[in-house]
Amino acid sequence: MEILLDTHAFLWFVSGNSELSQNAINAILDPSNKPYLSIASLWEISIKTSIGKLQILGGYDSIIDDVTNNGIEILPITFVHTSEQNKLPFHHRDPFDRIIVSQAIIENMDLVSIDAIFDRFL
Repeated sequence: MEILLDTHAFLWFVSGNSELSQNAINAILDPSNKPYLSIASLWEISIKTSIGKLQILGGYDSIIDDVTNNGIEILPITFVHTSEQNKLPFHHRDPFDRIIVSQAIIENMDLVSIDAIFDRFL
C-alpha cells in the first residue's frame, strides 16, 4: 500500500513525537507499505523554519536525511494534482493541506494525518 504522510505526521514520525499513533507508526514502518511525503510538505517546513514558526534539530537541510534514512519517497506536484485541488470544496483553505489531499486522491494513497478535516475530502 502507498501512504502519503501529512506534514505533521512526517515531523512527528522523524522526531519520535508521541502524538503520532502507534497505528500510523506501524503503517509507516510496515515493509509492505511505501511511504511518501509531498514536496508541498517540504515547502511548508521550509517556510515555517525560515520565519521561526518551526524549529528543526539540525536545521532545515537535515530534513532530507530524515526522508532518505526512513525510505520515504518525495511526491512531486503535477498538473493533475493542481487540477484536482481546483475542484475541491472549501472545507479547508490551507493551500498545503489542499494539495496534499489532492495528491492522495489522484494517487489513490492512504493519507496519514491527525487532521479530521481530511475525512471530508476522502
